[in-house]
Amino acid sequence: MQAPVQLLSASLQNLGRLVLIRLLVLAAQAGSVGFAWLSGKLELPWTELGITLGVSALLSIFTALRLRASWPVTELEYAVQLGCDLVIHSLLLYYTGGSSNPFVSYYLVPLTIAAATLPWLHTLTLAGLALASYTLLLLWSHPLEIPAGPRESLVIYGMWLSFALAAVMITFFVAKMAEGLRRQEQLRAERREEGMRDQQLLAVATQAAGAAHELGTPLATMSVLLKELRQEHRDEPALQEDLALLQEQVKLCKDTLQQLVRAAEAERRQSISEQGVNEWLEAVLRRWHLMRPEATYRYQCLGVGTPPRLMPPTDLSQALLNLLNNAADACPDKLDIRLDWDAREICLSIRDHGVGVPLAIAEQLGKPFFTTKSRGKGFGLGLFLSQASVTRVGGTVKLYNHEEGGTLTELRLPRNYGVA
Repeated sequence: MQAPVQLLSASLQNLGRLVLIRLLVLAAQAGSVGFAWLSGKLELPWTELGITLGVSALLSIFTALRLRASWPVTELEYAVQLGCDLVIHSLLLYYTGGSSNPFVSYYLVPLTIAAATLPWLHTLTLAGLALASYTLLLLWSHPLEIPAGPRESLVIYGMWLSFALAAVMITFFVAKMAEGLRRQEQLRAERREEGMRDQQLLAVATQAAGAAHELGTPLATMSVLLKELRQEHRDEPALQEDLALLQEQVKLCKDTLQQLVRAAEAERRQSISEQGVNEWLEAVLRRWHLMRPEATYRYQCLGVGTPPRLMPPTDLSQALLNLLNNAADACPDKLDIRLDWDAREICLSIRDHGVGVPLAIAEQLGKPFFTTKSRGKGFGLGLFLSQASVTRVGGTVKLYNHEEGGTLTELRLPRNYGVA
């Protein structure tokens, strides 16, 4: 089940972090104003400051309620929110000394957030607003009547507090915002890759459907001719053996095509039966051994307890057949097949004793139409289709060079996949 779009939006998450920043700054501002009012050492426009802080609190409450809505947060809305913070900060500075207030450096926090999360046009607009506000504060502001000695101390401590606040906000919150954007970009890249893979799968499936339809007639013709040849050459035992083998292979091809049609119909009707993972694997191994009688293997079930149950779709069984065929193509002798499981996943490993995976082409494996087999022995689609089928059910396929030689193929599936 996919998450709703708004939950995956980096702008939505960033707006939530902005509300938290606003509340923290509001608490610091309200505390500072309250301390100055209680001390009685400063004469400030308390009413105007209270109204400005009240507007900031209402904006925070309104934004928090807005985050509960279903519509997505746009970049323009996020920029307007940052602009409101700049205006509120400018008003507070206007009533508390203007440009001489050490907290004027807090202008850099919203601008840094904008630069990390917004397009350059929005960032440039906010930078212009901050610069214009700072310039106006140089010309107009409510003066502070503070003696020279205490003023220097307040300025020094205010500058330190302003720097510490800005450093914490930029280091923690902006880093989180940038991380959210990187995560969203990664999700987009993964979705683009999945879309390209789906297009490739559709193209392959279309060609396979056409080939399966076209192969029916020549296979039927070959079956009839083989029967006639066996009847005509009954007195030649050696030829009879060869013709019988050919007839079996043609029958296997016809059965495979018929099974594809039946499996597709069963999957369309969702009539796939639930079975133990060991039963599924053993059935696939029996079918595979009919296809590759020259291959020898050892099968071990290492899992402890009751085998997990699953409802494997047809393409998952075909993916396993492709992996077994790849291992047999590398070396058909003494394949080591092991089945294991734990509380989270099912692990099936296939180890062959071939030459292994060349490191120079390891990254290319699994791409369509790329094969390490000699010309005419492979189309470069088996591993690609297997990975696509396994990924579709939430599993993984990985190939390793075994430390004792050969290739180790690991197929991992979620334990609870497809259980009714």
